[in-house]
Amino acid sequence: MKVTVTETPRLANGAERKVWQALVEQLEPDDLLVPGQRVTDHLKDHEVDFVVAIEGAGIVCLEVKGGEVWHDGTGWWQKRGGKNGTDKEIEPVRQAREACYALRDFVEKDPRWTQGRLRWDHVVVLPNTEVLADFDLPECPRWKIIDRNDLPTLVDKLREILVRQELDRPLLSDHGVRQLATALSGRGLPQRDVVARALANADAADALTEHQAVILDAIRLLHRVEVRGGAGSGKTFLAMEQARRLAQQGQRVALVCYSHGLASYLERIAATWPRRQQPAYVGEFHDLGKQWGASVGPDEALRNDQTVQFWEHDLPLQMAALAAELEPGHRFDAVVVDEAQDFADAWWDPLLAALKDPVEGGIYVFSDEGQRVFNRFGSPPVPLVPLILDHNLRNTRQIANAFQPLVDSPMKFLGGEGPAVTFVPCARDEAMGVGDDQVDVLLDQGWRPEDIALLTTGSRHPEQAERQRDGHKAYWDTFWDTGQVFYGHVLGFKGLERSAVVVVVNEEGKFERSRERLYVGLSRAREQLVVCGNPDFIREVGGPDLARRLGCL
Repeated sequence: MKVTVTETPRLANGAERKVWQALVEQLEPDDLLVPGQRVTDHLKDHEVDFVVAIEGAGIVCLEVKGGEVWHDGTGWWQKRGGKNGTDKEIEPVRQAREACYALRDFVEKDPRWTQGRLRWDHVVVLPNTEVLADFDLPECPRWKIIDRNDLPTLVDKLREILVRQELDRPLLSDHGVRQLATALSGRGLPQRDVVARALANADAADALTEHQAVILDAIRLLHRVEVRGGAGSGKTFLAMEQARRLAQQGQRVALVCYSHGLASYLERIAATWPRRQQPAYVGEFHDLGKQWGASVGPDEALRNDQTVQFWEHDLPLQMAALAAELEPGHRFDAVVVDEAQDFADAWWDPLLAALKDPVEGGIYVFSDEGQRVFNRFGSPPVPLVPLILDHNLRNTRQIANAFQPLVDSPMKFLGGEGPAVTFVPCARDEAMGVGDDQVDVLLDQGWRPEDIALLTTGSRHPEQAERQRDGHKAYWDTFWDTGQVFYGHVLGFKGLERSAVVVVVNEEGKFERSRERLYVGLSRAREQLVVCGNPDFIREVGGPDLARRLGCL
């Protein structure tokens, strides 16, 4: 491995530049030149002006002193500041010696250093001063001084100093040069890793999202607003922040959504706020009805005509009737709805009926039409002022660019940089197993279990089915378990996210909401997205542009 010099470093003065140039011109390609090497031991901080490793010789540390330098028989002196400058006493030999010993000790303690004790030395370089041939000091013979006349043969003289050492020590090999470079680069360093990058991007996204809160300042005099935005635009943050602000103002607020997973997330976050900032109700729309005394109803997961009739028609009618009978102290000043595209028409009536003031009461709606994965097309029966979020803050640029063809309108990508999206082609019935393999790959890359989610678009993963046997609450508690990878379905993961997501595209065939499911799945990853599925199905559902961006060849 050749060690070459590509550019001039930042040097302290003209004297060091002069020595640097001489070294660059005279050293061989297999030699090593390190300027301004700092080293610290228990005594002090040292700096070696130049570390020179000469292949076939050894390692020498240079101390450079510019200007006029002389020795008065007692000590070394240097004039600084030109003709009218001041004289300063210096100790170049001691500096060079102590720094050399400290650096040698550091290198030899490196467990990667296998060369043992090689030939090291220290030399003083006076590029502007002439030193007579008969100069000699007990601690510094003439051959340890390089003066201005020696610069044209600087490297030859350094090589001679090292080779002529009478100590029985080996010469520096090319392998030793490489080991020295490795040792000087440090050891046990914090490594660049996927989690660190993800956390850095998350910090930047949090700052951008909080900056978006100025939108809430702009609408503080408006009581009925719909905020629309694509995945990664910060809608959930704004919904929560609006609910928190209203509660802090003394209003009785309901923060409502449809899905179990998002409700679990909202509840956990809101519970960390000071009590006076916590909304009066945080959770699922249907659970709000149960608090009022509505029927529990059949298992919604069955999704048959009976459950649809109850959850989308019968229960809302019960809730509307119960809301009309609520005492004033149990009504709300404002209702905040996140992922409002999930709501059916009949669900808005109970919310409006639960307001203290049905005309002026606050209604704040946050939605993304692209994530309308259920066959519901409800909208609030009252006029709302629309606001559009057109920035993607959460996903890396690579992920946001990948799912852009599924977004209704163009978005500006403000997220950080990340790895390329990975597409693993496979048959539909193989996608689950391939997804499991990709989870293992992510763990091997350094992702923690808590960073990873595997999401299916069709049938559930067996691990998800197993965890759901203990009920919705126990299942969603696993979302917060730092020791486990999370297994879920795209329908239940709307509004949520993970640093690394494996999307298993395992639907049996294309149907009306396949495109929306794919959009939800692809947009859940903040940093690393892996997609496992049939390329032809991806192309059929998402179109050729999506297939091209995912790499479906």
